[in-house]
Amino acid sequence: MYGRRTYLMLDECHRFNKTQSDSLLPAIEQGTIIFIGSTTENPYASMTPAIVSRCRTFEFKHLTEEDIRGALKKAVSDKRKGLGEYNAKIDDDALEHIAHMAGGDLRTAYNALELAVLTTPPQEDGSVVITLADAEQSIQRKALSYNEDAYYDYLSAFCKSLRGSDSNAALYYAMRLIEGGCDPLIVLRRVIAHSCEDVGMADPNALVVATSALTAFEKIGYPEGLLPISNAIIYVCEAPKSNSVVMAMDAAKRDAREVRDDDGVPPYLKDNTFGDKDTKAQSANYKYPHNYSGGWVKQQYLPDRLKDRVYYTPSDYGFERTVKQNRKNKGQF
Repeated sequence: MYGRRTYLMLDECHRFNKTQSDSLLPAIEQGTIIFIGSTTENPYASMTPAIVSRCRTFEFKHLTEEDIRGALKKAVSDKRKGLGEYNAKIDDDALEHIAHMAGGDLRTAYNALELAVLTTPPQEDGSVVITLADAEQSIQRKALSYNEDAYYDYLSAFCKSLRGSDSNAALYYAMRLIEGGCDPLIVLRRVIAHSCEDVGMADPNALVVATSALTAFEKIGYPEGLLPISNAIIYVCEAPKSNSVVMAMDAAKRDAREVRDDDGVPPYLKDNTFGDKDTKAQSANYKYPHNYSGGWVKQQYLPDRLKDRVYYTPSDYGFERTVKQNRKNKGQF
């Protein structure tokens, strides 16, 4: 209308859906508007690729503790924009505490400083002196929130620590996730999954411990529920590892999809409740394992096309050593 380009400043631009984003493309390409978007999320994951490809991306890092200390000192003395009218002073150790606990977020540091100044009784001369005790009361815990990228990074590191048998790292990442706002049930679901995927038959009790931790947490809640969670994490980490279960599952699933042998069940294994005379006669060939020594007898259970398949191969670790030995005793390999 005025023959001038327009600056469009869009805060939290990741909230734009695809239709809204597409409506901006012609104006951005023609130069009608200069688009400036700000977001706390990863734009490559949360924004429409067509928009991101037409923009230059700048990543802003967390402020350093030195940056925050400098800003707090200015806020204490600035009478126009800060807290200078209160004649406030802040001890060095109090300043260090707020700068450290803010976690790189200046807004959190400002809020803590303001709270400390407003709630600390003045001295006889009217000045307000912020001590370490005052600072600790105004910011009692470090800002632990994280964006979506960091969430998945922490979750990935947690899972890999479980698999890598590092209970120290696994506990840290679990607590970092939970303290940052992650639902503890998400952490527990991963522990249960890894108790099967990475421990499996090497220690079948890992699944029992993990599922018991889930039940315990649901019953007693937070914060006491962190104890069974930690117990399960340590157990899964320290247990012997074997991925034989997941390997067997994947192989069986692959054959179930690719080898279509819908009528390949050996006749003596079929349900003969409603079968004809031939089916019932064939069922007589079934060998009932408990009629044999050790409760086991050699017998084909897989369809003919898959009769030589071996899905589960026990490892040499933990309980699977016993499984392997039992197989050898039976003549199974």
